[in-house]
Amino acid sequence: MILNPDTDLVLTRDLAAPRAALWACWTTPDHLRQWFVPKPNLVLRCEIDLRPGGRFNTVFSVDGTEMDNRGVYLEVIPQQKLVFTDTYTEGWTPAPDPFMTAIITLDDLGNGRTRYTAVARHRSPEAAKTHRDMGFHDGWGTVADQLEAYAQGLA
Repeated sequence: MILNPDTDLVLTRDLAAPRAALWACWTTPDHLRQWFVPKPNLVLRCEIDLRPGGRFNTVFSVDGTEMDNRGVYLEVIPQQKLVFTDTYTEGWTPAPDPFMTAIITLDDLGNGRTRYTAVARHRSPEAAKTHRDMGFHDGWGTVADQLEAYAQGLA
């Protein structure tokens, strides 16, 4: 994958959890609700239709405010890769104010370890800067830690 340093934010971690458990965490609503936003924030609802064009909708509670996020999967390679975006919603309906496309890859390192890479791809350098200034690396890093801890409990 070719990255654009002006529009792509990247987080890579080697997690002490098997790829199958991490995949389950990303693709099962009950699991995703446990780790997907930095605590003490919550995922209130999650809908997953795991196929290209299928919905990936979440509702967060952040500091008591509900945030509705609607999107679709663009690519699904079981156990390896998920690509989803808020540029469209189910039925390929264009979103009025899209923010990013996420590319999640899981590379098996053996011995129950997985290289986890999350790319947040933005439509402009300004959108990427906004996400960086919102605390992309700290927030997504915290979420990666929560994912690792939760996945270890599934393994």
